[in-house]
Amino acid sequence: MKRLIFVMVTNNLPIFGIKVFSEIGRDILYFPLWWYSRGLVYLITSLFAFLKNREKALALGVWIKNILKPMYAQTDWQGILISIFMRIVEIIIRSIIMLFWAIVALAGFITWIFLPPLVIYEIIFQLI
Repeated sequence: MKRLIFVMVTNNLPIFGIKVFSEIGRDILYFPLWWYSRGLVYLITSLFAFLKNREKALALGVWIKNILKPMYAQTDWQGILISIFMRIVEIIIRSIIMLFWAIVALAGFITWIFLPPLVIYEIIFQLI
C-alpha cells in the first residue's frame, strides 16, 4: 500500500503539466479583458502623467501666468511691450511643442486600442 502512494507522489509531472497549461490557457483568455480594462486604465493614467510632466518641463503655465509682467524689471513702455511680445512668442512655440506631445500621446492611445484586432487580422490573413 505504501509503495503505491510513493509512486503516485513522485509522478507529479502530468498533474503540474496540466496545471501549467490550464494557467497559460486562462491567461490567454484573460488577456483581451485585461487589455481593454485594467491595461487601458493604466495606459490612460500613464498618458495623463506623461502630458503633465511635459507641461511641467515646458513651464507653459508659468509663461501664461506671467504674460503681463515685465521681464528683467523694466517698467518703461518699451520694456513691457518687448516682454509681452517675447512671452507671446514663447507661449506659441511651447504650445506647438505641447500639441506635438499631445498628438504623440493620442497616437499611443489609438495604437493601444487597435493593436490586438490588427494582430488577429494579420494572423488570420497569413493563415488564409
